[in-house]
Amino acid sequence: MFKSADATGCSLLFVALLLSCGLATAQSSYPGIGRAATTKEVAAWDIDVRPDFKGLPTGSGSVAQGMDLWEARCASCHGVFGESNQTFSPLVGGTTAQDVKTGRVASLTDSAYPGRSTLMKLSTLSTLWDYISRAMPWTEPKSLKPDEVYALTAYLLNLGGIVPDSLILTDRNIAEVQKLLPNRNGLTTEHGLWPGKPMGKVSQPDVKALACMQDCAPEPTIASALPDFARNAHGNLAEQNRSVGAQQGADTSRPPAASPSRIAAAPPVVPPAAVSSATAALALAKKHNCLACHGVESRIVGPALRDVAKKYRERADAADYLAGKIRSGGSGLWGAIPMPPQQLSDVDSRKIAQWLAAGANK
Repeated sequence: MFKSADATGCSLLFVALLLSCGLATAQSSYPGIGRAATTKEVAAWDIDVRPDFKGLPTGSGSVAQGMDLWEARCASCHGVFGESNQTFSPLVGGTTAQDVKTGRVASLTDSAYPGRSTLMKLSTLSTLWDYISRAMPWTEPKSLKPDEVYALTAYLLNLGGIVPDSLILTDRNIAEVQKLLPNRNGLTTEHGLWPGKPMGKVSQPDVKALACMQDCAPEPTIASALPDFARNAHGNLAEQNRSVGAQQGADTSRPPAASPSRIAAAPPVVPPAAVSSATAALALAKKHNCLACHGVESRIVGPALRDVAKKYRERADAADYLAGKIRSGGSGLWGAIPMPPQQLSDVDSRKIAQWLAAGANK
């Protein structure tokens, strides 16, 4: 008889041998398939920054530099002061000077507080730096240089009243700045998600996955549906949804179940010149980050470009008017979220405006 420790060791060795045999079989079954990643390829993917700041590149950025970058590349989605808008959650708010001292955000336990901002929940500064570096701006992820990420991180912390205006955030002082996060002591393992004493005081997980194995709910039935006469009463609902997310909405411009005998209308023939013009206008809209806030067919932060085209298609001066609005910005016409003035040439704004006035066709 083996002792339990020896038995465990033998079992692990046996599993390891099986895995190695399986791996060798898989490799030999497909000769010539795949290759080892190069050092350069590994480096391109190995960009994560850990809580101990391992992986953090050298660099620096000031609060003042971050403010300029923020207004140019972040404010259109996240607000001038990090308050965001109806689409995105606020980044700043809910933290106090007392929270900076204690490292625990008091408003997180206040059920009357209206929301949860990023700085309220953030417990490791590496998380913020890493996410900005990898995912922002969402139309051009990984386009920010390390110095720009340092500057934006410094400015965001400054907006939350955590660091002074004079701060220059670097790879050398970021660990000290970490000690100022309002929720740096907010991490806990006392949630019962994993068993065992090392994971907190709760010894048993609070999820056993038994509910779905018995007393299952009956097959869902549709209790109500949108009647035909109400479909498209407020426009096509599918076009009013964001282009991301699980809930896309129904196309209410057509009946829910079209008859098989119904023949779809042929799409209009678009002249080649119009196609090339639309392609060029779309390329300009992408170049100047218009598509970060406006989908062509769906609303994102601002209205869908097709909706803008519909609103002004009857105006004889639509192209001139829209070109001016693109350059000057504005608010109130499409909701409470303002559009900042756009820094682009008269020629580019004119081409985009002409495309909108012509219907914003792809």
